[in-house]
Amino acid sequence: MDQYGRLLWLIPLGFLAGGYGTLIGAGGGFILAPALLLLYPSDAPETITSISLATVFLNALSSTFAYAKAKRIDYKTGLIFSLATMPGAVLGAMATTAMSRAWFDPLFGLLLVLVALFLAVNPPKKGAGRIAQIEFPTKTISECSTTNLLLGIVLSTGFGFISSFLGIGGGFLYVPALVYLLRFPVHIATATSLFVLTITAFTGSATHVATGLFHHGIRRAIALSIGAILGAQAGARLSQRIHGEWIVRSLALALALVGARLMVSSLW
Repeated sequence: MDQYGRLLWLIPLGFLAGGYGTLIGAGGGFILAPALLLLYPSDAPETITSISLATVFLNALSSTFAYAKAKRIDYKTGLIFSLATMPGAVLGAMATTAMSRAWFDPLFGLLLVLVALFLAVNPPKKGAGRIAQIEFPTKTISECSTTNLLLGIVLSTGFGFISSFLGIGGGFLYVPALVYLLRFPVHIATATSLFVLTITAFTGSATHVATGLFHHGIRRAIALSIGAILGAQAGARLSQRIHGEWIVRSLALALALVGARLMVSSLW
């Protein structure tokens, strides 16, 4: 298959990753990064993560527009978390060339599996969450304690680092944090997570461009992004028909698969 043929095959991969990532509020990076590592085994990790993160940004941006129309984003909390995540996103993007993934991948894979197990055995109850809908339908106000909100801000910095460093997006961490820490309903959590992820991925991608890590993957990122943008719209529509408990269980399955993939790949 010639070079352009391989690029065309990236479009359906982007669609699958974008649609599923939008459905569970995690972005498509957790599918893209392992897939790209298999498709391009000779590429440096920083090249793979820069391609994945750029695609995640456009995927999350498309998802955010879709969820904004559905009025499901908590902008207040999203902006607070976004500001907190930016320093971590910059550091994570810069660390891709300074830290060996041979050590980090198995540890992070184990973390994903543990989070997946937690979500699988502790799905949110029906009607869980304390989001008070105010008179203006374009916003929501979260009723959470100051302690939990501060903890969420601290965690956001770490999530930003992981998002940029691995190129898989931080949505798979934000959704559990929003659901279990701040008691958001799942459908609000997934939408707000993608809003935060848009800013996080943009920050990380901008850092990759500034440091010269992105120029090898521009064409691949464009092909993936075409599919991811379309997939995001499909995923946002499908999410309105699926119960929140199934979204969380779907996220748990995705985390377990990615975690196992990271641990297995580190052994070979």
